Amino acid sequence: MPQAPKSRNPKQDRSLPAVLWPLLFGNFVIGSGVMIVPGTLNEISHSLAISVAVAGQLITAAAVMMCIGAPLFASVVAGWDRRRLLALVMLWYGVFLGLCALMPDFGSLLVVRVLAVVAPAIFTPQAAACVSLLVKPEQRGRAITFIFLGWSVASVLGMPLGAWIGGTLGWRYAFALVSALALISAAWVWRVFPDGIKPPALSRATWGETLRSKGLMLCVVVTMLYSAGQFVLFSYFAPYYKALLNATPVQLSLLFGWFGLFGLAGNVLMSRQIDRLGASKAVMLGIASMAVSLLIWPLGTSMALTAVIIIPWALGCFSSNSAQQARLVGIAPALASGSIALNTSAMYAGQAIGAGSGGWLIAREGMGSLHWFGLMGLLMAMAVSAWASTHKPRPSPSA
Repeated sequence: MPQAPKSRNPKQDRSLPAVLWPLLFGNFVIGSGVMIVPGTLNEISHSLAISVAVAGQLITAAAVMMCIGAPLFASVVAGWDRRRLLALVMLWYGVFLGLCALMPDFGSLLVVRVLAVVAPAIFTPQAAACVSLLVKPEQRGRAITFIFLGWSVASVLGMPLGAWIGGTLGWRYAFALVSALALISAAWVWRVFPDGIKPPALSRATWGETLRSKGLMLCVVVTMLYSAGQFVLFSYFAPYYKALLNATPVQLSLLFGWFGLFGLAGNVLMSRQIDRLGASKAVMLGIASMAVSLLIWPLGTSMALTAVIIIPWALGCFSSNSAQQARLVGIAPALASGSIALNTSAMYAGQAIGAGSGGWLIAREGMGSLHWFGLMGLLMAMAVSAWASTHKPRPSPSA
């Protein structure tokens, strides 16, 4: 089994290996592709002559696929060399996102979009599971949060750029851009990633051990709750701001970029502080930060006030997920492939629940109450996270 390279001096001990960069870029592309629909929801709705609530089901259906696919594919690809797997997954993503841009109606777009998101169901959890084979144990938390910076960068660049391109040239061009980036990512992984990286296979006993761990399963529930709480509103940012504040495409792209900028800042801070704070406390801080924004949400009566109100949400949005990944790996490193796959599944289950619930509320003229339902989800996540922290991990016979 490949080992993390040995450093020659103390300064090198603190540095992370360069092989993590294609994983970070891959998560950037994955995140950009996942968030491209919320960013272009108005344009998709108008172009295909469907309601915003119907268009939002692109988010729900994709999230269901990613929810089911993450643990399923984790077993299917267990023995694959990760260089080949991750490169192939990004190639798949590029091809199917390109096909999405060519679909003539909502039905065909829905089918191809669901096929495209097979890639996020595999890439993100498998990239995280590789980390323990690429870095030293004391670098694990920082390395995992580092590769998840890609999602934060996607919110800074990918989602705002997609929203701007969608608003000016059309949503098809936005999908085509992410398709091209996915092909670049596939080539970079193939060129840089080493051969022979294979995390331990997920046997039936390993899955059983993972599912019996109360601490791990409670953490997975936390992820589902805070994801649902966010996506009740986050899925419909574009139509929400257009309806309530008459935001233009340029204003929306700037707001998305502002959100992403603080999301990136939050993840950078988390990557530097998580080993000092501890993963459990870091997760709680991230969720609490998001809850603050939703609590004061009604004060956002202008674009300027909204820009201030979303800062705590942005700071906690991606950093909490990065910390949650590190928390799971820390509880049981030998079960990381299974627990991270389940956590990814829970994240997308939350997205499906949140987007579906938000669409249901919007169809019943409940746009103005989305944030209260989101806040309920975040408060429940905090309660379960505190409960999970009381459970000490059992020694793993697989370790």
